[in-house]
Amino acid sequence: MVRPTSLRLPDPVKDRLDRRAASGHEKPSSLAVRLIDEGLRMHDHPGVAFHDSAAHGRVACLAGGPDVAEVVDVLTGLEAQGQDRIAETASWFGIHPSRVRVATGYYAAFRDEIDRQIDLRRREAAELRGRYEAEQALLE
Repeated sequence: MVRPTSLRLPDPVKDRLDRRAASGHEKPSSLAVRLIDEGLRMHDHPGVAFHDSAAHGRVACLAGGPDVAEVVDVLTGLEAQGQDRIAETASWFGIHPSRVRVATGYYAAFRDEIDRQIDLRRREAAELRGRYEAEQALLE
């Protein structure tokens, strides 16, 4: 459901919103909604940021680090349990365990979104692996 709301933006903010929307071929209202949603998510999950991914669109990531979907995919693939699983995932990425906990907190709140990203990444990896193997077969 979508509910209308009214915002009064200072001129410099409105100008930046309009310029950014135009440069990304978006409507200013759509961009504002996305930025507000991302801002609220980052407020609720400190350490999470968002970036544009050429292959996956706009995705959540750990600030300065791997995408949340990557962290969760590794975490769920490990045999370790509890804190050992967090420590092993942190070691895998070379990040502090607290950053893995940020990713798990975000995942708990937006599970369906992250699960879709993980599924898409796995399908893409399988497709790339198939292409690589076909290319290598041609070279034998």
